[in-house]
Amino acid sequence: MHDPIALHRTAELFKALATPSRLQILLVLSQGPATVSAVVEQTGLSQPLVSQHLKLLRGLDLVKVERRGRSAVYSLSDAHVAHVIDDAMAHTQEETPHHGDGTGQDSGAAS
Repeated sequence: MHDPIALHRTAELFKALATPSRLQILLVLSQGPATVSAVVEQTGLSQPLVSQHLKLLRGLDLVKVERRGRSAVYSLSDAHVAHVIDDAMAHTQEETPHHGDGTGQDSGAAS
């Protein structure tokens, strides 16, 4: 049996990753630390939206922030975050017979 707290935290992680704009932000940060303005520039998202997402991601311990003078520099909390995203992206880009129909069923399977 799995730890209920770990299951809940894992579900929260996947909820956070369910938003494409958050994935964009995390992909930017997977390249290295960045300020909010750098994330805005690289993603094309608005500054308020980036800040809102970073706050949520920080609350889930997916990103951390370091103050450098008047700037806040964000980075991924650890390598696990990048691995989860990389693995998910690789999985969704695999060629599969049923990919894209939304059923999870092989279109050639007999009923």
